[in-house]
Amino acid sequence: MEIVWQTPANPPEAKDYIRRNGRRFVRPYYFEFISHVKNRWAGKTIVDMFAEEFKGRPYEYFVSAVKSGRIQVDGQIVPITYVVRSSQKISHFLHRHEPPVMAWDIPVLHEEQDILTICKPASVPVHPCGQYRKNTVVGILQAENGLAPLFPVHRLDRLVSGLLIFARTADKADQLRQQIEAGLLQKEYIAKVIGVFPEGEQVVNVNVNYNAREGVSTVEAPDQSNSLPLKGKTASTRFTRICTNGHHSIVLCKPITGRTHQIRVHLKYTGHPIANDMLYLSNSATIRSSQGMGSDRTARSAASRATYMPGFIQEELDLMGGHSNPAEEFNIDPMCTHCPNLAPTGYDGLEEGLWLHCLRYSGPGWSYECPYPSWATLSCQPR
Repeated sequence: MEIVWQTPANPPEAKDYIRRNGRRFVRPYYFEFISHVKNRWAGKTIVDMFAEEFKGRPYEYFVSAVKSGRIQVDGQIVPITYVVRSSQKISHFLHRHEPPVMAWDIPVLHEEQDILTICKPASVPVHPCGQYRKNTVVGILQAENGLAPLFPVHRLDRLVSGLLIFARTADKADQLRQQIEAGLLQKEYIAKVIGVFPEGEQVVNVNVNYNAREGVSTVEAPDQSNSLPLKGKTASTRFTRICTNGHHSIVLCKPITGRTHQIRVHLKYTGHPIANDMLYLSNSATIRSSQGMGSDRTARSAASRATYMPGFIQEELDLMGGHSNPAEEFNIDPMCTHCPNLAPTGYDGLEEGLWLHCLRYSGPGWSYECPYPSWATLSCQPR
């Protein structure tokens, strides 16, 4: 079989996807990952660098990949003892398995010459990142709707659903980004949180410090007894309770700033975290770098072993099991550590999303509102 290596220049196509048991899978494909040696990588052997930075595969895999030429430096095959230098080009040729996402369609709410507005499903990242390239909003819209190019001007976390706006031109994207930076655009969310949220508007003004390596944000409140400067970025969110049933509350969230996981970590700070947010329900930080998984997936994997998780977990795991993966769906790569499964090894199938929904997005002279909030799961009787 002749291997056809794909790069980011290869657009996703409708035939790349498989829908199964309510999830959208991507047929595994051969891909060339390209990166450049960071300063913290320099001075390490090529094998040690990969083993320490990319923990999703065993050490022995990287030894074999370097020996076979699947990992190259500046386009050349090197020995496993080769020591990398800063800024060198690293190519990793592999059989790529993307994690599945929920198989919901992506409704197009409004389309103009230079703007596209859609309702993003939970579990789907906005654009290529990490393990995802084709299983993204941008990739799916290009493959199934022929909508390209699309320029994201804002984003929603992968697990968050709701209103998402794309520019159709670079000039329009720049215009919208300038409005965001000037504070002229506003977003509103609805969230289902634990407990009885207080009545009246609650304003949280505490810094948010995002740890990119671990994928977790923490808050930093001013301490009168400590004169050390805060490390996090200033962040402000306004919350208003819509209703409560005595156990959970529906809360309107208006972020004044736009920090990573801001709403999620600010709700935790109030003592009312999002009801199914495993990453911020616990008081202990989730260490993802040692497990080779994303922070939310690591948190869910740990939570699946805890006694407080609901009983649907086993049903979800059963749905993910038993995939025969017939030959017509993909070819098995003898070097691949993920074959013969469609999904990467270790995927736990618990990716429905957060009870957090972007409801409204408005700017100077215009406003969009999403008609698809998940009221089936978010609603509660007013009290």
